[in-house]
Amino acid sequence: MKNSLELFERSKKVSPGGVHSPVRSFASVGGTPVFFEKAEGVKLWDVANKEYIDFCLSFGPLLYGHRHPDIAKVVRETTELAWTFGATEPYSLYLAEFITKKIPWVEKIRFVNSGTEAVMSALRVARAATGRNKILKFDGCYHGHLDALLVKAGSGLAGESSSDSAGIGTEQIANTLVIPLDDEEALENLFEKEGRNIAVVAIEPLPANYGLLIQRKEFIQKVASLAKKYGCLLLLDEVISGFRIGFKGMAGELDVEPDLVCYGKILGAGFPVGAYAGKAKFMDLVAPQGPVYQAGTLSANPFGMRAGLAMLEKASNENPYPKLEESTNYFTSKMIELLNKYATKIPDKEGKVKSDYLWEAVSYGSLFWFKEKTEQSVRKVSNIPLGHKERFAKVFHALLSQGVYLAPSGYEVGFLSTEHNTQILNEALNRAEEGLKQI
Repeated sequence: MKNSLELFERSKKVSPGGVHSPVRSFASVGGTPVFFEKAEGVKLWDVANKEYIDFCLSFGPLLYGHRHPDIAKVVRETTELAWTFGATEPYSLYLAEFITKKIPWVEKIRFVNSGTEAVMSALRVARAATGRNKILKFDGCYHGHLDALLVKAGSGLAGESSSDSAGIGTEQIANTLVIPLDDEEALENLFEKEGRNIAVVAIEPLPANYGLLIQRKEFIQKVASLAKKYGCLLLLDEVISGFRIGFKGMAGELDVEPDLVCYGKILGAGFPVGAYAGKAKFMDLVAPQGPVYQAGTLSANPFGMRAGLAMLEKASNENPYPKLEESTNYFTSKMIELLNKYATKIPDKEGKVKSDYLWEAVSYGSLFWFKEKTEQSVRKVSNIPLGHKERFAKVFHALLSQGVYLAPSGYEVGFLSTEHNTQILNEALNRAEEGLKQI
């Protein structure tokens, strides 16, 4: 019988770290990654046929769970139509028309293959539109693995940036400015100094790649107003939040209209699709209409276009978002009860146990994150409690042992789908309790 340990050892011989994306390696939580073989609804089955209830959902795109019958039907039909054209086709047109009718600030859209590719292309458009070179990003926001944005803050709030990855030259990030989230003073000081040199301000309006760092509406609106004042383009990275918390994403929630916006995840219903979009005067700079070159042989592949449209049409007709939020609140509240009953004596990385340790859930729509309870909301990376990684790892493995699958990192968020009904959630909670008792 196949098992994950054997497959992982084989994989390490032929792939870097045995994986094709770092978080899959379990490096953050320890242990051997699970090799999954099958998925349906909210369930995953590993290569040894063990069942898991999935709260990772491929990091967000599966709003209706794995292989929902309505979407699976469209996918099966697509196999009989085409796999790829490398040419014009009607399916991307139908999806583009659907999105532009739903979202006022999306006047034109270009489909690509990933969120990283979308952000990379949007930055190029912004530089062409403004004639400027500098980019402003925020510590704790992740925009894919392109060189210019794979950076963190240096010693000063707007000082030199240093890369989060080897292999990135200083010249590639020399024009990237980084400041903390939720800091109006740092924001205003930076704009006073560099505002006329900044081409684009890039931000996740709902930062969800370094914990769930929910921002104040006033802060996001301040970012938008300063960008407008200094003639910078505002790029909202809604790769995770777009269509996940509502059709108009966080831009609609916060009443902020971006110049450019990036989508991914849900847009392809689980197939590899990303997109950058925005006002026509900026998008018309893209080739072949304009001078900004961007291309992709497999962009707008028929599987992603047709599956994505099927899911978005379904969501538009059914409006699952209020129920998703209700289910998320139910699940997280019950999980916090269990965590505070069984998981308050986990030592930190120095082996210390806090006598006053309690858990809390941070959630927005159908996204959630478990962390130590704090007096104030955690809105920036520096405020994430010490020892969080180690404590989450213990909880992760306790749940994993009983067939409850969370994202394998304390800094990744969890997701619910429409298929996480009350019966499934109670089953997951019962399993979680069995695992947490071991802690």
